[in-house]
Amino acid sequence: MKLATLFLQTMLSLPLVLCTGAAELRPEALAHFTGAEFQRGAKDPFGSSIDGEQVNHAIRRDLHKDFWVTLPAEKRPFPQPLPEGKPPGFKFRGTKGWMWTPQQYLAEIPCLAQFKLNFLMNCYLSMFDLENHPDWGAKEANRWWEDLPETKKKAYEQVVRECQKHGILFCFSMNPNIASKRMVNDNAPESVDLLWKHYAWMQGLGVKWFNISLDDITEGINASSQARVVNEIFHRLGAKDPEAQMIFCPTYYSGDGTGKEQKPYLETLARELDKDVYLFWTGDAGVGRITRKGAETFRSIGGHRMFLWDNYPVNDNCPTMHLGPVIDRDPDLCEVVDGYMSNPMCKQNEINRIPLLTCLDYAWNPAAYDPSRSVGQAILHLADTAPQRAVLKDLMEAYPGMLIYGSRSTGFNAVQEQFTRISAAPHSRQAAIAYIEHLQQLSERLEQQFPGHYQPEKQTLDNDIQQLKKKFATKYPEQASAGKAGGSPQ
Repeated sequence: MKLATLFLQTMLSLPLVLCTGAAELRPEALAHFTGAEFQRGAKDPFGSSIDGEQVNHAIRRDLHKDFWVTLPAEKRPFPQPLPEGKPPGFKFRGTKGWMWTPQQYLAEIPCLAQFKLNFLMNCYLSMFDLENHPDWGAKEANRWWEDLPETKKKAYEQVVRECQKHGILFCFSMNPNIASKRMVNDNAPESVDLLWKHYAWMQGLGVKWFNISLDDITEGINASSQARVVNEIFHRLGAKDPEAQMIFCPTYYSGDGTGKEQKPYLETLARELDKDVYLFWTGDAGVGRITRKGAETFRSIGGHRMFLWDNYPVNDNCPTMHLGPVIDRDPDLCEVVDGYMSNPMCKQNEINRIPLLTCLDYAWNPAAYDPSRSVGQAILHLADTAPQRAVLKDLMEAYPGMLIYGSRSTGFNAVQEQFTRISAAPHSRQAAIAYIEHLQQLSERLEQQFPGHYQPEKQTLDNDIQQLKKKFATKYPEQASAGKAGGSPQ
């Protein structure tokens, strides 16, 4: 088994695992997978002194091809401090929920406020009647025309108060037209009144930021009508509070805006949507690289200030996790886009803090952002002991995420992909066993080091382990049937 484990470690250290093509076994990868922690003063297998952050800065490796995590020797100020007198890259830096409960928002506010987060938007799915209709897409849960239950209103009033207590701008969001039996329409004034009551409620709590989202809808895609609805709600808010702000998420929210259907839609918004309204934009695509050039083109056509809705590390409630650092965002994007908002994972809000902290690090000081350094510091700031930090590091390396792998799917699962590649190699049965056992040990360590925490995360990992065992049994039925005879993972 020691030979199988060594073989597995060697395979995992190869860039080939993350990107097909020629693979070079780096000394850094060897040091990592043979247990070197890159602490200050430590020696790699070749006798050189190594410090994790110094290595990261020196190498600036392509994380798509060569991803591994080093833990810095010491905790440093985080996010990366700005030069004296220089303002933050993005004026607004935050996140939203993804169908989060009030308890999830409340758990994240005090933690994230420590790391320069100053903006929090509720997920519009959180306003659905999920308590009685858990399938949000079945056109029963979105009941925007009804009053919210008093218990739910009280819970979100507490969320607003906690944001105000921690200096965070709370943004209230609804999407009345997604998975809905009734549409908000400017030709039906009563529908606008029914939507308005929710915004009036939030404004009465002192909320100054608001969002109307009309993304991912299949009906009512009319830019003029949408603009009139958004303008009406925004003008009502402004009549009561001149400081009220509105962000509109358009139906066409990604790309550079030059598409056949995008361009006339955005040009209409440029003419008819109130000039003080922001537009949400998810980047050059729904998921993936985000460039200044894409932002400039989209803004020139849309004609409005922009707020980035960064679809990372979102998993859309799929059984996976994306834990690596945010990458592939242009350092000067903040010169075109005013706000940055990360879209998170659904159930795994606790481990979501690791990638989110790298997002906040980027948003605070984009010019100095180093994803390798950032993710190491994120772990140090979120865990207290060396064993805890080692567990989080290993969990991240198991689930580096869709950006690292270059996937455009929020449902991408690195553990499943890794097993597929391992088992596809010749004579890989022992390596496949070792990989499954490695994940089992990781699950046990996670429970030991964080009792009572990371429960949805552990469930995701455990479910993956069970799926891998089934795949193993299918590929090697004779060894699986041998059971405890030593031929299969238990």
